[in-house]
Amino acid sequence: ASMRPQVSVIIPVYNERENLDALTARLNAALQECLDESFEVVFVDDGSRDGSSEMLDELAALNRHYRVIHLSRNFGHQAALQAGIDAASGNAVVLMDADLQDPPEVLTEFIAKWQEGFDVVYAIRANRHEPIWKRAGYKMFYRTMNFIADIDTPLDAGDFCLMDRRVVDALVGLRERNRFLRGLRTWVGFKQIGIGFDRPLRNAGKPKY
Repeated sequence: ASMRPQVSVIIPVYNERENLDALTARLNAALQECLDESFEVVFVDDGSRDGSSEMLDELAALNRHYRVIHLSRNFGHQAALQAGIDAASGNAVVLMDADLQDPPEVLTEFIAKWQEGFDVVYAIRANRHEPIWKRAGYKMFYRTMNFIADIDTPLDAGDFCLMDRRVVDALVGLRERNRFLRGLRTWVGFKQIGIGFDRPLRNAGKPKY
């Protein structure tokens, strides 16, 4: 039996063909640097129709660290993340997007904090290179959510994070149907820390979320 990888990285993919080469090159460099060979990358193909599905299969055939889960149609971002979480076997699980707005280089910082003893390490967008109306919308969303919910979800923290296996198991045990993972991640507790990063514009293609 193969040993459990240190870290599983889960990446939902929906029509991201133009980004996959750059993503995998940067991801491999970051993960090899801090984990040597003990990692897996689980791509969740969320019903792509641009050739991403075939490209992911080719990448997985060439790289033993890669796995691909093909969803039968487009189920949406949170559902794709959940499918990846259910399939991941790592001692820690990373959630990130395929469009390079979640820079793979940040993973080395996530992993360092996890090795220091944090159970959840999440990225905080220091600078969003996005139009002001969009930034205002995000701000209003988080403030409204914190007002109506009993938990404080950190402002400007997205799904981009690392979670220890104990946190993942606690999340998998929650049976909410419409899952908002960054909210549930806060709610389950554990020792959490945020890391600021400069959020670039997406590398190529159109935003899907």
